[in-house]
Amino acid sequence: MEFLGTSQTASYCGPKKACGFSALPPAVPAPVVQECYQPYYLPGYRYLNSWRPSLFYKISNAQTCMDEGATSRSPLRPPTILPAVRSALFCRYTPRDWDRSNELQMRGAEASRLWASRLTGDSMRLMQDKDQLTRQMQEGTSRNLGQRLSDIGFWKSELGYELERLLKENHGLDTVKRRLECAAEELDCPLQVALECLYHREKRIGIDLVHDNVEKNLIREVDLLKCCQEQMRKLAQRIDIQMRDNRDAQHALERDLEDKTSAQFIDEKCFNLRNTSDCISFFHGMEKVDGTISVPETWAKFSNDNIRHSQNMRANSIRLREEAENLFEILSDQMWKQFTQTNLAFSARISEVTDAKNKLQTQLAKTLQEIFQAENTIMLLERSIMAKECPLKVAQTRLECRTWRPNVELCRDIPQFKLVNEVFTIDDTLQTLKLRLRETQDTLQLLVMTKSRLEHELAIKANTLCIDKDKCMSMRKSFPCVPRLVGCS
Repeated sequence: MEFLGTSQTASYCGPKKACGFSALPPAVPAPVVQECYQPYYLPGYRYLNSWRPSLFYKISNAQTCMDEGATSRSPLRPPTILPAVRSALFCRYTPRDWDRSNELQMRGAEASRLWASRLTGDSMRLMQDKDQLTRQMQEGTSRNLGQRLSDIGFWKSELGYELERLLKENHGLDTVKRRLECAAEELDCPLQVALECLYHREKRIGIDLVHDNVEKNLIREVDLLKCCQEQMRKLAQRIDIQMRDNRDAQHALERDLEDKTSAQFIDEKCFNLRNTSDCISFFHGMEKVDGTISVPETWAKFSNDNIRHSQNMRANSIRLREEAENLFEILSDQMWKQFTQTNLAFSARISEVTDAKNKLQTQLAKTLQEIFQAENTIMLLERSIMAKECPLKVAQTRLECRTWRPNVELCRDIPQFKLVNEVFTIDDTLQTLKLRLRETQDTLQLLVMTKSRLEHELAIKANTLCIDKDKCMSMRKSFPCVPRLVGCS
């Protein structure tokens, strides 16, 4: 006998009801998310609803179990409880559905909590990183301004020093007003010798046709001779032109020095600004305005060019003044020094070419020896390859013969493994030897090409030695005496 209103065991043995939780996924389902707009306010500005988190409001759709009161019962079991109670029992969830729903809720809550915790930690780290970045950038800017002030001070001192020397040189050059007499006719002979040496050296071949120290000294000697001739003819006009150029260089230095002073004052003001200064303010859009006309390289190059230009002007002025005061004595000394330097450059170049030729001959001999060794290596490799063919044939023949063993005798025994391993090993050995043979053959071709190049270089060096040693140095054995250079007969 069964009591009315109690849960019947047979009611759980009937057909299973199809509820909304029967097809739940194993992972946390994606809840239906309704995006709520969260307005952005400036830091420190509080509103009444500032307690709300900056997350999306999540609205879950509850799934209701379908009414299955119309489900057909088994005709073999008569009803044992009242119809109303039986209908209420059939509409309930199972304990398994209840446990799964709780588990899903706990998973969702845990995921939301972990996400919120990570977001909070990331926000704190972000604020710390941005604060540190702002502080480091401000300190770096201050260091850069300090370095900039140091650079401006350095260039100011250089410009001031150079301006002082230029003014002194202009005063000294202004006092030089003597006339000079020309004695350039005696310079035609050494000038012709230097030009002939240049013409002969143009006949060099290949890589030896270089702009070496000898050619530089020859060109310098030719320029010096021509410059001396021009100085002795038109020194008065050159003094006037040089003084005009000195005034231009002086004006450039003074203008650059004035600009440096103004820039130093502005940068010192910027360097002394702090976060607590009274004169700081917002200037929106200034970071987008780029009114610069130079970069640090061109900025330094501008002052350096002015200094170098001034130095060149001073050097020209010194040379003109010295020539005006002691032209004949200095001329002979300069010509003799340049002649000696050119001869020394010739001797050094001849020694270098001779040494290079000897080294090339040594390399050629070593290359020939390496060619002989490479040919022997190729012959030995070919013999080794041929010697490996017979063992390979023996191993493959043994394998082929063992394939004719009848029935169960066709066994994968130790000899079979050894034979297969032997075939693979010999084949790998042959491939390695053939690869090494190809590499050796390529090396032999490279050595042959190197031999050809060395022989060509030796021919070039022999031609260069003939030009410098036999032709040029034979013409430069004599030099005009000092009395003839200074215009005395």
